[in-house]
Amino acid sequence: MPLTKAKFRENCLKKMKTLPSHNALYRNYLVNKKLLNELKKRKNSSILFYYPFDFEVDIRNILTIMRRNNTVYVPFMVGESFKMVPFRLPLNKKKFGIFEAGNTLRNINKIDIAIVPTIGMDGKLQRIGFGKGMYDRFFDKLKKKPYTIFIQPEICYTKELVCDSYDVACDLLITPKVNILSKARVKK
Repeated sequence: MPLTKAKFRENCLKKMKTLPSHNALYRNYLVNKKLLNELKKRKNSSILFYYPFDFEVDIRNILTIMRRNNTVYVPFMVGESFKMVPFRLPLNKKKFGIFEAGNTLRNINKIDIAIVPTIGMDGKLQRIGFGKGMYDRFFDKLKKKPYTIFIQPEICYTKELVCDSYDVACDLLITPKVNILSKARVKK
């Protein structure tokens, strides 16, 4: 029986939620160190961060560090997708348990870098998320594709092509043990 996107998502979610909690800080440290090194290469950038769930990589320290010299945005839920809003405190817990900054009237549709949490990834480096399609809809609205970094607390990858054509692909995947760079970006 061929692997389906739904089955792969289920397997990856189970893997993420059952990671041992005793080394979560170490996993976060390894990913944050790699992410910070990658982001330091790109100064004065506009960056979309995510605000982490319990089992996602906690990148809040990197968000705070990068906020000093870069323009930093976070998602703000709007309908079936989200828009970018400037990161500012206080954050409020909203739909799906996501913490959000306050809304803005600005229509921001250009960023240099997007840091996206992912549950799994297929052979084309396309994202398996939570199944709501919010990042896919968001990326579809952008004028220019940003440099996209996927973050995972543990690698969950299949060589099979289980994603749809509209699923977001990454330029770089960062996990505690593995980094995968897109071949399309290496050629440029």
